[in-house]
Amino acid sequence: MIFENKSILVTGGTGSLGKVLVRRILAGEFGTPRKVIVLSRDEGKQHDMRLAYLHQQVTTDEIIYRNFMQALEFRIGDVRDYADVCGAVQSADIVVNAAALKQVPTCEYFPEQAVLTNCMGAANIVRAVREHGYPVETVVGISTDKACKPVNVMGMTKALQERIFIGANVLVSDTRFMCVRYGNVLASRGSVIPLFHHQIRNGGPVTVTSPNMTRFLLSLDQAVDTVFAALRGAKPGETYVPNAPAATVENIANVLIGDRDIEIRVTGVRPGEKMHEIMVSEEECLHTVRRGDYLTILPMLPELRGEKGEGPALNKEFSSADRVLDLDGTRALLDRHRLLRGLEELAEGGELLR
Repeated sequence: MIFENKSILVTGGTGSLGKVLVRRILAGEFGTPRKVIVLSRDEGKQHDMRLAYLHQQVTTDEIIYRNFMQALEFRIGDVRDYADVCGAVQSADIVVNAAALKQVPTCEYFPEQAVLTNCMGAANIVRAVREHGYPVETVVGISTDKACKPVNVMGMTKALQERIFIGANVLVSDTRFMCVRYGNVLASRGSVIPLFHHQIRNGGPVTVTSPNMTRFLLSLDQAVDTVFAALRGAKPGETYVPNAPAATVENIANVLIGDRDIEIRVTGVRPGEKMHEIMVSEEECLHTVRRGDYLTILPMLPELRGEKGEGPALNKEFSSADRVLDLDGTRALLDRHRLLRGLEELAEGGELLR
C-alpha cells in the first residue's frame, strides 16, 4: 500500500492530471494517505477544487481557516521559487511533479518561461531534498513523448527535467527519483479534443494541422495508472512508458464530427510540431525492458544501471506511426472514454465534458 499513512505532495495539482491523481490517492485504492498537499499558483483553481471536495457551500474564510486541518491541503506557491518548494517538500514522503508549461506554441514563444518551470522547478525539488536532507522517499517527474528526440522547446525542457531527476539519484541516494513518459492525454486542458469539441459546438470548421499526423492517446486514468505503476515498481533513475495506441488527427476529427455537416480545414503544421511522436527512441530501445504492462527505460548513467539482466524489449523506436488505429478503432477508443458522449451532452445543451 504505497500511500498508507504517507504525505504526498503534488505540484501542479490543480491541472488535468493533478486533479485525477489527487482524487484517486484520496480514494484510498493504494492505502489511506496521512496528507495530500497541492502546490500550485492559481488560487481560483484551488478554491474550485477545495469546494468540490467539501461538497457544500461554505464561506471562503471558513475554507481557508480549515485548510491545514484537512487531509487535502492547498498551498499557493510556484515550483520556480526555491523557498516555496522547500516549504512544501519538507513534510512530504512522496513528491509527484506535475507542474509544467506544456503548450507547444506557448513554449516556442516564451522558451525562458518553459525553462524556469519545467527545468528549474525540477532542479528546485532536487536541491531542496539534497541541501536540507528532507526525508523524501520518492520523487516522480511527469514527462512526455515530446521529450524523446525533441524538436520543440516544451520537449527539450521536459527532456532536461528527465535528466535532472535521473541524475539526482547519484548525489541524493536516499531518495528514489524516477520519471513517467506518455503521449497526449485525452481531453486534458489545452489538448486537441476539447478544441474540436468547441469548434463542433460552434458549427466548425474543425481545424486539422495535417490529416496524417499521428498522436499517442491515453486517458487521464491511464496516465495516473502509469504514475502508480512507477511508484510501485520503478528503480532509481528508471522511466516508465505505457503501451499506448495512436490515431491520426484526421480520424479523431472525423469520429467527433460524426454525421454532422462540418468542414475539416487543414491549416498546416505549427512551429515545433512533429508528424509522428516517439515514446522510446532508437537509442533508448537498446536499454528498455518490460515491467508488466509497461516499457521501462533503464538509466544511461553507469552508477544506476546495476547488473545486466534481460535483453531489450524493443528492436526499434516506439513511434506513434507504428500503432495507428483505424477509424473504427479510434471511434471505439473515444467512446470507451466517454468523449463521444460529451458531444451528445453538448448537443442537448449540456456542459462540455472536460
